[in-house]
Amino acid sequence: MISRPDRQADSRRPRPEARPAPSRPLDITALVARLTERDRWILRMLHEHRVLTTNQLAALAFPTPAIALRRLTLLHRYGVLERFRPLRTRGSAPVHWVLAPAGAAVLAAEAGITVRELGYNHQRALAVAHSLHLTHTLGVTDWFTALVAHAPRDERGQQARVQAWWSQTRCQRLWGDLARPDAFGRYSHPETTLDFFLEYDLASTTLTRVAAKLHGYGELARTTGVITPVLLWVPTALREANARTALRRTWERLPDPEAVPVATAAAELLPASPEASPAEQLWMPLDTDTDRRRLHELPALWSRRTSPTTSVDTEPAPSLNGLVVLAPPPPQPPASEFW
Repeated sequence: MISRPDRQADSRRPRPEARPAPSRPLDITALVARLTERDRWILRMLHEHRVLTTNQLAALAFPTPAIALRRLTLLHRYGVLERFRPLRTRGSAPVHWVLAPAGAAVLAAEAGITVRELGYNHQRALAVAHSLHLTHTLGVTDWFTALVAHAPRDERGQQARVQAWWSQTRCQRLWGDLARPDAFGRYSHPETTLDFFLEYDLASTTLTRVAAKLHGYGELARTTGVITPVLLWVPTALREANARTALRRTWERLPDPEAVPVATAAAELLPASPEASPAEQLWMPLDTDTDRRRLHELPALWSRRTSPTTSVDTEPAPSLNGLVVLAPPPPQPPASEFW
């Protein structure tokens, strides 16, 4: 279920965790026979998204949190994962996982590059535990995790899928000089496919600043010819109402407003269910105040939306400032690894 902001961890006070034996990570040769395809997927996901919790990984790739924790703990003993647990004012936070040096070495070896070319830095990987943006990072991950794990089915039983989930870092590398979304996603429903940029709001930024980001998306559309919808997710209905006023004021002044389709939704409108998902009937397009729509119903409202087959199908450049950019991992591991 998508976490509420007030239930997130205090990211500035991580609780240290001692690593059990063995004290030294296994060498790369020994890891070849021990890491499954799902394990390697976990390493790629942590490289892409920096930090994931036990609960998030359980929802994405394991039958239960207990099984997830058992396997993740074993990967920690192998030395390919690091972990920390932030303190909370009430209750306890789940274990948070980041990529360890041995895990980065595995990814580098698979790509035929060095760890330096991968861009991995051990201290920077651990620094996320103290980041003031940890709550926001985990919120974006919760959003996509719910969308992946609780994708709806249509009347014929066909299930929707999240085909792509790109991190803020990857988006910044590709479009950062124009627009800086919190994530990019591709949601495929039996009826349609939607490419979108996610703006995840915790009400910690002024709405004037939130609305000003539309200028960047307008310039991105003008420069690239790609018309990709922007989805704004806010915590409360009141915040959404105020955001829509600020957004509409900026949106109407864009040189070509229809090149920046926008829809908003509020987290507090989610059904009170552990299987609640952003795909629910929560979304209201910015250019209308009509009934809310399900996620897969939005594309039909935007006639100028760029076809998903031409929008973001090309891989990023293999090298960027001396670093090798790995292909983004799929949002879920191989199906055979669900055990």
